[in-house]
Amino acid sequence: MQAVVESFSPPAPPAAAAGALPEEPPRRSYEGLLKKLSAHSVTKHYDAYADIDWDAPANAIRADDPRFELSDDDVLGATAWYKAQPQAVRAELGLTGVVGAMKMGVVFESVLKRGLLEFAARLPNGSPEFRYAYHEVIEEAQHSLMFQEFINRSGLDPRGLSASTELGTRFVVRLGRVFPELFFFFVLGGEEPIDYEQKQALRSEKEHHPLLTRIMKIHVTEESRHLCFARSYLERNVPKLGFFARLRLAVMVPIILGDMAKMMLEPSRSTIRKFAIPASVIREAYTDNPGHKQKVRASLASVARLCIKLELLGPRSAWLWKMLGLGNPLKYA
Repeated sequence: MQAVVESFSPPAPPAAAAGALPEEPPRRSYEGLLKKLSAHSVTKHYDAYADIDWDAPANAIRADDPRFELSDDDVLGATAWYKAQPQAVRAELGLTGVVGAMKMGVVFESVLKRGLLEFAARLPNGSPEFRYAYHEVIEEAQHSLMFQEFINRSGLDPRGLSASTELGTRFVVRLGRVFPELFFFFVLGGEEPIDYEQKQALRSEKEHHPLLTRIMKIHVTEESRHLCFARSYLERNVPKLGFFARLRLAVMVPIILGDMAKMMLEPSRSTIRKFAIPASVIREAYTDNPGHKQKVRASLASVARLCIKLELLGPRSAWLWKMLGLGNPLKYA
């Protein structure tokens, strides 16, 4: 921990040398970005029911639909155990993973919306963040409606968070009011892995169920704005924090990232129990799989670069990321 404390110092005063970069972008530039994001939320937004034809015959969900089967590019789909399962089981396991991820999306976005409302409640009149925070709340509510409708039509019944974890989300919600910088890192920790996963799926040659494809495209489009807002807020405000607040970020961010990536990119305990997935297969696909570890790092690469830029991460503090199973963040792609 001492290495983390010594790895960075309070922000240096603005450089006086000719050509030195300013400590932060001009205020009008930041406000201009928020105005642009808000304008896009007005002109390019989606409604969970008006923009998705849920009752179209092609959008019907069947548990044995081969399009839900995992491909060889999936770490679990590549295992001999998975390939040995009957076709209906392979498809249902894939659908269960999709539905489980959507349930986690509903839970995460509930925390996100509540935290954003706490964040907005503390803003003064005339704040440039207020309007966009409410645009994001509205869009996240539409995403939750999409995810829950898909879950309901799947015929499956995924579990949410445990009681203890649900209690912990109240702490995260409160961060929106008392420590928004840490809250927005939580936002990135939840959104970056699933955004990476969905973009990879859309770029792949695998045929996806049309309803799933439609949902992913809508989600990726609007999440790009949300990620942009979170990063821009952090770039503007973290350099203004004192030493101990920055130290808290340096310690807490990798912990949040590790937990969120595991929740978003690995099967839940209930899924493992339902399909009796052997512990050896979980180790092969996830725990001891270099390919899975590389995927986790790739999904968190932009957050690691942001931490480096904000001087929350350096050669003397990278050990904490390694200890948490995230590898060397200074070498992320």
